Amino acid sequence: MDAQQGNRLGVGRAFGVPPRLLLATRNEHKLREFARLLPGVHVDALPDEVSLPPEDGDTFEANALGKARAAAGATGRASMADDSGIEAAALGGVPGVRSARYAGEDASDGQNLAKLLREAPAGSALAYVCALAYVDPVAGVEHLFEGRCGGRLAEVPRGEGGFGYDPAFLPDDEPGDTTMAELSDARKDEISHRGRAVRALREWLTTD
Repeated sequence: MDAQQGNRLGVGRAFGVPPRLLLATRNEHKLREFARLLPGVHVDALPDEVSLPPEDGDTFEANALGKARAAAGATGRASMADDSGIEAAALGGVPGVRSARYAGEDASDGQNLAKLLREAPAGSALAYVCALAYVDPVAGVEHLFEGRCGGRLAEVPRGEGGFGYDPAFLPDDEPGDTTMAELSDARKDEISHRGRAVRALREWLTTD
């Protein structure tokens, strides 16, 4: 079931999916993923001249909302932003909001993944979490959604697809020992934390 937590923040009401949306990122992986998840919507990257606030919030929601507000305020356009990460039960929810910087401020995906594999035992529970913020400055709308995907830590990374921690994430929704990085884009979108959050957004936009 899709996880949605739009009640955490809900100001105003939007009706219908806009033909264009600004995504507060320049990350090509995320841009492609959002474009797949929002067919019929042109997803624009954050303009080069727009700066985003640092991701120094204590929650995924705070970081996502800060970025969406900054993008919407600078451009006057309906904007989306997500903050996503992975939580390891064996580590008390770490790395959490520091998932992208787990092995250091300038750490690569590979370095972050290697640190998680060193510190959490294989087979232990994981959860991917995505907080997605939607801000429309013209309509005066702000809303937050959450998507989650539970899984386990693989013993060794496998697969060429996806990014981040995908090669060592064994999703509960997929039978066997298939990592997220071994799934097709279509299957990943069905079960991923980001896919669930975006579907919650789309449902909210199109519900009377």
